[in-house]
Amino acid sequence: MSNPKHDKGEHYLTTPKAEPFLERLIFNNRAIILIAFFFLTLFLGYNAVKIEPDASFERMIPLEHPYIVNMLEHRDDLENLGNFVRIAVEVEEGDIFTAEYMETLKQITDEVFYLNGVDRSGLKSLWTSNVRWVEVTEQGFQGGTVIPDGYDGSRATLEQLRQNVLRSNEVGRLISDNFRSTIVYAPLYENNPETGEPLDYGEFSRQLEEKIRDKYEAQNPNIEIHIVGFAKKVGDLIEGIGSIAWFAGITIILTTLLLFGYSRCVTGTLVPVFTSIIAVFLQLGTLRLLGYGLDPYSVLVPFLVFAIGISHGVQIVNAMAVEAAKGFDSVTAARLAFRALYIPGMLALISDAFGFLTLFFIEIDVIRDLAVAAGIGVAFVILTNLVLHVLIMSYLGISKGGVRHVQNHGEKQDRKWR
Repeated sequence: MSNPKHDKGEHYLTTPKAEPFLERLIFNNRAIILIAFFFLTLFLGYNAVKIEPDASFERMIPLEHPYIVNMLEHRDDLENLGNFVRIAVEVEEGDIFTAEYMETLKQITDEVFYLNGVDRSGLKSLWTSNVRWVEVTEQGFQGGTVIPDGYDGSRATLEQLRQNVLRSNEVGRLISDNFRSTIVYAPLYENNPETGEPLDYGEFSRQLEEKIRDKYEAQNPNIEIHIVGFAKKVGDLIEGIGSIAWFAGITIILTTLLLFGYSRCVTGTLVPVFTSIIAVFLQLGTLRLLGYGLDPYSVLVPFLVFAIGISHGVQIVNAMAVEAAKGFDSVTAARLAFRALYIPGMLALISDAFGFLTLFFIEIDVIRDLAVAAGIGVAFVILTNLVLHVLIMSYLGISKGGVRHVQNHGEKQDRKWR
């Protein structure tokens, strides 16, 4: 005998007025839409894996602010402002006034001088000619470079060097108060003056590690090198992007386990995870096609997109499980779930997108990039969750274990509450 309640549900589904146009469009063309998603994922996924880290000092500051405009106009007249690195060369035992230390400092200064991206005219070290001492005598002003003329590493020239350092204005600036370390100060170009290409912070950071820190700490065990500055910080962040892949993998595994514990359904677990990962690939591929890269801020957005996708995917799985528990087949359950959730789900996701896009009004380029990346990601979550996810589930359906879990869920909840 037929189930009157089930017949009523089928009649409700087949009533043209009951079916929204969007639902008919999607479910009447399931195979075509899935094939289109397949090729779109291949194309944008190929571009996603080619996306590169991107960072810029000027993109991280409000360039239109009057103070910043003034600073950039007078950048050449200012010291210790803007983009630079400081390399502190510290001696672990003794002080800097030894022939061995001074020779190491000279070699490091020469290495830094030839690094791509360094503004060589502004480079400062004890070994550069722009570090001088000046004193007032009875005859007037006297001065010269801190490294004395004819320096040969002898005790006499080292003593002269000590006197020049004390007469200079660099103690506490390039030279530490305890005379155990000095700094090589290197201002950087934002763009290569010869090629016009932006500074590659990842490569610059690798050169600092290989040509400076690793080389000279191994060469002289009494030397310890510390490097600070925007370029080094961003370089370390870019290097850490590779490690983020491990965190992404751990996140996916934990999310999958928690989803299975919630749904007790293999398809209801794997499909939301799969479609959320697809949304991330679509987002990254689109960003690359638009000329964007991953900076230290927007690198977190894929995690956000994945989390939003999982959040809305769980609602679809839960709605389908409830309909499947009533006896509907997988296609009918998917249609009912879509019909119940597509309007509130779409409104929620569009609200998320507009919330992120409001960041575009902040006049800092990296924040605007973050807003664009998040907005694009949420737009793809709408497609993957409300279309791709539902269509895949309409073929696979909810497993028997998932249906039983939904049927027993109310009784278990009542026992827990009691």
